[in-house]
Amino acid sequence: MTFQEIINQDKPVLVDFFATWCGPCKMQTPILQELKQKVGEDADILKIDVDQNQNLAAHYQIRSVPTLMIFKKGEIKWRQSGVFPAEQLERLINENK
Repeated sequence: MTFQEIINQDKPVLVDFFATWCGPCKMQTPILQELKQKVGEDADILKIDVDQNQNLAAHYQIRSVPTLMIFKKGEIKWRQSGVFPAEQLERLINENK
């Protein structure tokens, strides 16, 4: 499945634009794992390495990592940079179901 196909789904898709060298990104990873257990099949969580996907990062004007975005049916519903707790992300996903 391509990136475009994934973000065009009817359910929310949380995309984490990250870099392997980024300290805050490493802090976000276990939070996203916890979040996936909470939301299950209600949402997809996708990690995009900005160094390996430079065109995609440029397209979405990713200037800092981590940058989190919620897509639904291809539309950006929410976007923010920084580390976020699972509870806040779960609330945002539920608001965009």
